[in-house]
Amino acid sequence: MAKLLITGGAGFIGSHTCVLLLEAGHQLVVFDDFRNSSPEALKRVEELSGRRLELVAGDLRDPGSLGRVFGSGPYASGGGIDAVIHFAGLKAVGESVAQPLLYWDVNVGGTRLLLEAMAAAGCRTLVFSSSATLYGYPAQVPIPETAPIQPINPYGHSKAAAEQLLADLAASEPGWRIARLRYFNPVGAHPSGRLGEDPQGLPNNLFPFLTQVAVGRRSELQVFGSDWPTPDGTGVRDYIHVMDLAEGHRAALELLLAEEPQLLTLNLGSGQGHSVLELVKAFELASAKAVPYRLVGRRPGDAAITVADPSLALERLGWRTQRSLADICRDGWAWQAANPQGYRG
Repeated sequence: MAKLLITGGAGFIGSHTCVLLLEAGHQLVVFDDFRNSSPEALKRVEELSGRRLELVAGDLRDPGSLGRVFGSGPYASGGGIDAVIHFAGLKAVGESVAQPLLYWDVNVGGTRLLLEAMAAAGCRTLVFSSSATLYGYPAQVPIPETAPIQPINPYGHSKAAAEQLLADLAASEPGWRIARLRYFNPVGAHPSGRLGEDPQGLPNNLFPFLTQVAVGRRSELQVFGSDWPTPDGTGVRDYIHVMDLAEGHRAALELLLAEEPQLLTLNLGSGQGHSVLELVKAFELASAKAVPYRLVGRRPGDAAITVADPSLALERLGWRTQRSLADICRDGWAWQAANPQGYRG
């Protein structure tokens, strides 16, 4: 089994992936600054997996913090890091518009410093958390990995820049094993109800806002746009259960460790689209809760339909989503109902 560094491992996707990796027998070092996460999530990861992990609290932009993992810190004497799964970063589109310097500093600058630390330590295996946001307004749907990279906001630009940095590095120096995984819309929660999405402050994404309305933390859901060219006028998205996404990371890591050095780029999505109102109705059915919503104008930067072509992930990883929209809603509600105030409760 491998010794893995998981940056941002206390976050939504990171924590769910940590459970699967620990269950698979890997040794984990989690690196997190808890900007948008909670140490409580890692306690629950250990509880669910029945295994311990190591935690290094720090900021990717601080070389000293990275040195505690790769350099003279306590982990160097016990053997080096075999591979990194890089989740750490900022991801709110609106915030990126207001604070583009911060997003470039964290998402691009932090990634650069991580790669420098990896190279210095001789660790050249990386699974990178990317995003379908970099496709912008897609020219075709479903969207293949060969679609034009045309981001429309600073968050998307920062992800595209980090991807280009990885491509340049792989081309310049032999031996790198890199997977760039482009997520579509991660939602849901661990089926135990012990792990889930817990955004700090006002949620930026639809699903946690929806669950917070259902549990009484918000008064109503705003649906942005009712005049899109879709069957019910609301935007269509490719929703992927977070446990399916976690399994995609595990599969990508195993492929990189087993094969020759390469740069692999894959969409992780279901290949199926559901409208906002379809999601609301499915959630109401799963939760037995009425979710009040209000139709409002379109939000700048949104597209009508965003659905993945995930066929390459099936071909290369043998991976496809296994969980339905009903599963997503059931598990998401189990988490929110048991944790109405999130981890802080």
